Amino acid sequence: MGSLIYGTAAIEVKFEDRVLAHLQVVMSAKLRRGESFFFSWFDDPSVGDGRSAVWVDPAIPLYFRYSGSRPPTLNKLWLEELAIAAGSNQGLVLLEEPGADGVVRAEDNSVKRKDNS
Repeated sequence: MGSLIYGTAAIEVKFEDRVLAHLQVVMSAKLRRGESFFFSWFDDPSVGDGRSAVWVDPAIPLYFRYSGSRPPTLNKLWLEELAIAAGSNQGLVLLEEPGADGVVRAEDNSVKRKDNS
């Protein structure tokens, strides 16, 4: 289980390494073009089965921390679907991988901050 760490407050959200790898490709493409966007995902049912979102901007630090040492294989169709979502008015919504058996969720909604608040 890896982490997406965002902003100077170091908001940390845990995702599987495979999910993170796909997010990194899509987000880096948008940020390289100087584009800002919303990113949203579904929270773990243990914290209310809600949804969270952050505004992603090139000026805000973004860090992908993987738990495994090997890069996962990328699914081209999933990358295309995520890229289309990222360019929409709704922003990048973390969609399930084509052919997968369920909704992609964060491991939990326990947001960790650098200052432990």
